[in-house]
Formats: sequence, C-alpha cells, structure tokens
Amino acid sequence: MADQQFHPGVSLAGAVDLEALKHQVKAEPGQTGGAPAAGGYVIDVTENTFQAMVTTSATFPIVLLLWVPTDDRLFAMARALGDAVNKLNGQIQLARIDIAENPSIAQAFQVQGAPALFALIGGRPMPILQGLPSDDELQQITDTVVPKLITMAQQAGVTGTAPYSGDPDAAGDDGAKAQPESQVPPEHMEAHQLAQAGDYAGAAVAYGKVLESDPNDALAARERAKALLLARSATADVREVRAAAAAHPDDVEAQLAVADVDMIGGQIADAFDRLLDYLSAGHRADLEPVRKRLLEYFAIPEPSDERLKRARRRLATLMY
Repeated sequence: MADQQFHPGVSLAGAVDLEALKHQVKAEPGQTGGAPAAGGYVIDVTENTFQAMVTTSATFPIVLLLWVPTDDRLFAMARALGDAVNKLNGQIQLARIDIAENPSIAQAFQVQGAPALFALIGGRPMPILQGLPSDDELQQITDTVVPKLITMAQQAGVTGTAPYSGDPDAAGDDGAKAQPESQVPPEHMEAHQLAQAGDYAGAAVAYGKVLESDPNDALAARERAKALLLARSATADVREVRAAAAAHPDDVEAQLAVADVDMIGGQIADAFDRLLDYLSAGHRADLEPVRKRLLEYFAIPEPSDERLKRARRRLATLMY
C-alpha cells in the first residue's frame, strides 16, 4: 500500500446511526438469537488493532463489516457473512468493527451509520454496501461478491491464508474454546489486559514475568511470542518489508522482518522456511538471531502442527 497509515478521509458528521439505539438488545454470549460470535475466520477489530488488520490485507483479502453488535437488525447479515467466509477456509477473512465503540474508524471510512461493508485488498478499501441489504442482495454478496474478491486478490498477488482463530460454537483444535477474560489465569490478567489494549510490548514484558515464575507455562509462552511479534511488526508496511528482503537477501534483519510479516499473515510454513533456507544458504554467522526468532515462532502453533515438527527437525540439523 502506498500509504500504510491509511487515511481514506475523515468526516466528523454522524459517524454512528442513532436509529440503532431503538434496536439494541442485551444478548449474552452464545444466547440464541443474539449477535453471532467471532471465531473461525471472523475477527473483531478495534482502533488499537485496526492498523495491524490493514497490514494483513496485503497477505489475504478481508471483508470489513462496520456494524453495531447490539443492533438486532444486523445479526442475520453478520451471521450470513460469517458463515460464507468460514466455508472458504481462510481464503478471505471477515473483520467486524463496532462503530459505536470505535467511531474514529467510521469517520475515516466516511460512513454515516451501520451497516457498511467494504473489501480490503493490499490495504486499499473498496465499498460494497451501505445500509441494510435485502435478502437477495445479501445472497448475491455471499454467493458472488465474496468469491470475486478472492479472485481479485489472487490477481493482485494477495494469495495468503488468514489465520484460524477457533470455532465460536465448538471446541477448537486444542479441545477448548478461547478463554473469556473471567477465565484468564489470575497471573496472566495484567498481560492479557495490556494485549487487549494493543500494548503488545507491555504485554510481552508481563508475560515474561509470568514465565519467570513458571517456565513451563505454555499459554504464557505462546502469548508472549505473539505479543513480541505484533510489537515488532504489526504496523509494518508489508510491501516495503518484502521489497527490502528481496533487495537484500544477505541481510538478516531484512529476512527476520519479512518472516514476521509471514507469521502475522498466517503463512507459518513460509516464515519457517525463509529463515531455515537463509541459514542453509551459508549464513552461519547469523545463526543465533535466527535461532532465537524461530524459537519464538515455535511457541505459537499447536505442538502437533506438522509444520512445527518439520521446522524443529531442520533447525536441529542446521545447528550441527
């Protein structure tokens, strides 16, 4: 993206549709008829995580839903979009933004109310819809528009896979749902809240303190690795990072930076292979920084992940 900071224009008038107040409901998580939960390839984005989301659109395409999750008129639309995206297994992601809680994003997109729908490819927004769609329009979006966005992204070289964040209605790959804040281990709470607020550097430090007390805390190790990754590269300009890595194949920092971009984009095998290929190409003097970065990455996937197993074996071979 030419301007990674992404300022499509700001309008201070009417960012939130006040009519939505008449339709607010208080639905508990998982309550029948309530707002559909995030999960799978559906994420919720805030002002703190917005720039990181824009960055990842250079790796995989994103459908951006600006909505109010307490407005019951929007539930069917959000559910239909989520179902359509999740069936595509990471070829595209649905990012939802609550414009009542994050009005500056609504202002940046110059929307006057919810819902509004955009596509985001390579950091560039494309308007799809403003206002509630009819049933036929919604079906056209899910059946025709979303697949066309994937094709457009592929033609633009945006071919990565969105990360899977777990099933909102069933146990995830590790046999458990993501923990709500009430179930976060007490010793993790400070770090968890810092991460939720977008202070990834602070969260990494706090998770590090947890690990000092319990070096075997696998959850803390995973969350610390993710926080370190996002603190370094969440706001990186993906195109600039990739161009620098291509122009400087012997520069370890350039290769580490592009591996970070791959990890954030869910291209785990690419991140592993890039750094392992770098070592195997004869850059033994850079073994330690590459090994350290890989060990961080290794904490993020599930232990049963075949990509992780292969990378561990290959690193062991390259070290001796």
